[in-house]
Amino acid sequence: MPTYTAPGVYVEEVPSSQKSLSAAATAIAAFVGFTERAPTDDPNDPEGLKPRLVTSWTQFEELYGSFTAGCMLPLSVYGYFQNGGNIAYIVRIPNTVPAGEPARVALPAADRALGNPLSVTSVEPDAALTVAIEPCDTGDDDGDEPVPFTVRILEGGVEVESFPQVTLTPGDRNVETVVNGASTKVKVKVDLDKGVDLSTMIEVLKPGTYPLVPAAPVPVAVSGKKFSGSESARTGINGLSIADEVTMVLVPDLVTAATKDDGTIDLGLWKAVQTALIGHCELQGNRMAILDAPPKMTPQQVKEWRSDVAMYDSAFAAMYYPWIKVENPAGVNGDREVFVPPSGHIAGVWARTDETRGVWKAPANDTIRGCLDVERPITKNEQSLLNPIGINCIRPFGTRGIRIWGARTLSSDSDWRYLNVRRLFNMVETTILDGTQWAVFEPNDVSLWEGVKRTLDAFLTGLWRDGALFGASADQAFYVKCDAETNPPESIDEGKLVVEVGIAPVKPAEFVIFRISQQKQIAG
Repeated sequence: MPTYTAPGVYVEEVPSSQKSLSAAATAIAAFVGFTERAPTDDPNDPEGLKPRLVTSWTQFEELYGSFTAGCMLPLSVYGYFQNGGNIAYIVRIPNTVPAGEPARVALPAADRALGNPLSVTSVEPDAALTVAIEPCDTGDDDGDEPVPFTVRILEGGVEVESFPQVTLTPGDRNVETVVNGASTKVKVKVDLDKGVDLSTMIEVLKPGTYPLVPAAPVPVAVSGKKFSGSESARTGINGLSIADEVTMVLVPDLVTAATKDDGTIDLGLWKAVQTALIGHCELQGNRMAILDAPPKMTPQQVKEWRSDVAMYDSAFAAMYYPWIKVENPAGVNGDREVFVPPSGHIAGVWARTDETRGVWKAPANDTIRGCLDVERPITKNEQSLLNPIGINCIRPFGTRGIRIWGARTLSSDSDWRYLNVRRLFNMVETTILDGTQWAVFEPNDVSLWEGVKRTLDAFLTGLWRDGALFGASADQAFYVKCDAETNPPESIDEGKLVVEVGIAPVKPAEFVIFRISQQKQIAG
């Protein structure tokens, strides 16, 4: 309390005991898998393994490259943004090692008929070098002699070596003699037809900057442990612990790692990685695992795999079947179309549904943008085998398009059967957790109890009005209890403030049943 000692008028600001809560984000995806290259934005992370935030496909390309053979993640990220996603984290898993061979480049001639008269090779294997060719001003106005040129070697954009006034003609300034005798970075070789008369050419090499191209990296096997990663090292699935706002996690490149040399799928690795993903989501408590069913399975096979092999039981995971066909944007492997795991596109639909309807709306009965076909059409009877065990099917419906036709989790608990219910609770719990931090260390008395209760009442009333909660009135939709009953003296002595919150979530109309009967006419 302030102390007043002089006469006058004083103004005091009294803090409100009611705070407002803003709903937590619900549609931020995290992709774990393989990329064309490692990002170079962080010198402390040269391999680019820590999670990076991207907000568009263009930003992803700048950091990780584009579509490439052996990588499903770029196709999934593209599908995510195409379907309505806005924010994503990318976690790169190294799946290749450098080839261990020198990098090379062939420099073109000013006259294309001469081909590539000079080749440059790095001394060190896999070197990231660039060679620049610049003509020299000799002051020869008659133009009756070949123009010498300067060879500059750059590393990381910085010049490390320079060789001025060299030529392709024999003599003391021959480029092979000068560069190969002094450079510690590169070796050069002149490759010209001996019948070419260089003395008749003013400019032989085409000026420009040419990066040395390393040999193709060598693929390496990726274990389940690499996918799981480390929380302390900020790698793999567990590295996402630092990204508190993530609400969806998926591993589209699981198929790349699990495919054996004979083309079959290592279902042991498939289960190990998905189990680690589910465990991470359950531990964090605020995110869902979007799982892909193994490819090329019939409905009967995927049912048996789900029931007898995978045996997942989690409210924090949802599984989708079958795979979907999309356009192959870069024509990787020469294919115009390619089958991909649906998880990336599904995450985009989740984001789109959250934006247009709200997290409480089941992300189902909606089309998938960019989806050309499904790997295997599913009939109604076949889905009747899969839906009860939590496998959400993707089905074609003719002129209504290809739609997500399921909204279940993998939980055996009927309270958490529906995906939108679990995600709604995730959002509510995160919002309350983040929005009531102001109450920590406040005096634990009736004033604090009433302030917390008013804050939660206002937030939950807003959700009820938006259609997220079931009930004809707010009293039917939720309750908040914070009083002497929930906070007895012994609880207060332990420094605890206990608040009970109950909400009635809206559940989807999964089975719409019309009962139609024939009405008899009564003679009258």
